[in-house]
Amino acid sequence: MSSPTGPASGLPVRMPRPRQPGRHRRPEPLAAPEGAPALLLAVPGTPSAATRSLAEEVVSIARSELPGLDARIGYVDGGGDDFPTLQSVLTGAAEERTARYEQARAAGLDVKEPDGPVAVVVPLLAGPDNATLRQVRQAVMESRIAAELTDVLGPHPLLAEALHVRLSEAGLARADRARLFTVATAADGIILASVGGDEAVQAAGITGMLLAARLAVPVMAAALDQEGSISSVAEQLRSSGSQQLALAPYLIGPEIDAALIEDAAAEAGCSAAEALGPYPAIGKLALGKYTTALGIAPPQQQGMPVR
Repeated sequence: MSSPTGPASGLPVRMPRPRQPGRHRRPEPLAAPEGAPALLLAVPGTPSAATRSLAEEVVSIARSELPGLDARIGYVDGGGDDFPTLQSVLTGAAEERTARYEQARAAGLDVKEPDGPVAVVVPLLAGPDNATLRQVRQAVMESRIAAELTDVLGPHPLLAEALHVRLSEAGLARADRARLFTVATAADGIILASVGGDEAVQAAGITGMLLAARLAVPVMAAALDQEGSISSVAEQLRSSGSQQLALAPYLIGPEIDAALIEDAAAEAGCSAAEALGPYPAIGKLALGKYTTALGIAPPQQQGMPVR
């Protein structure tokens, strides 16, 4: 029992837990600011049910990281209700924002007239692809809607993590070097396959260095859309001592026909991992581009440690 001067002797005193200081402090939950622009994911390539499922999973990851986020999907080569174009999604977002403002005024609320971008457009691309980015910019311009276009998702350490996971899922790399178990088919040289020409190869090479540090094997980038690039890199890796190669697509998926990855692997005489797809890091990176564009604190983005 307690007395007026405090708890009885011998009973535990339950005190409120102090806020933990320092770098290990639990971050405050972050939510999208009221009236914030939409995150519009610009999906390249030929629309399909598989592409839509991938895009929906990416925006679902982004929403889970930032409650209240208005996340939408527009297709670079879209059309119709199933695969709305970037222009139609931007127009719809602008109309909805205007309607909310007018409804609030009609209800007698003192609200500020909306200004600033209607949406932040995030290309669903791991690396630069100038042809696709020109299409995205053109679509934004033709919509005549105020929108901000971000850079592509890479290079980034989280993409190196995603590549490592896809290789390990295919049995082409150890999942964890620290555990010292072997994979009989583990590659001793990685071809990082990108789309977008020389600029894309250079950008992929940065993530490739991070992947090489994770796997402790050489990684070289090559262009799927340049004839002879894959075979040339395969030859370089073999001449430097690598005997068992693997191809890792530095692609999210919708950018190209999946058959091109199979053809490239056959050209190099090796096995291939799956494209990055809706790996959780993709949604986090898309959200990071959005929050950076708006100048709000992004959720913590940490990859798996390099082992």
